[in-house]
Amino acid sequence: MATEQIAVRLPTEQLEVLDDLVGRGVYATRAAAVRAGIEALIELDRRRRDDRSIVDGYQRTPPTDAETAAAIASLRDAIAEEPW
Repeated sequence: MATEQIAVRLPTEQLEVLDDLVGRGVYATRAAAVRAGIEALIELDRRRRDDRSIVDGYQRTPPTDAETAAAIASLRDAIAEEPW
């Protein structure tokens, strides 16, 4: 995969937290931590788009009363099976 370098300015407080993460071994380098953050943002955006697509689909074709009842029954069964 081709890569490009970018420059980012961070407030001192954020840089200190970033350096702490690296110092504790959570990330190998500052760059690795920044890449992980960007990957998390990309994944969050993908999930939001997927969620929006699901909502749009249900708005276009709402569930029937029978489908809603079946979903609620399934949820009740799942909750009843929890060991709490």
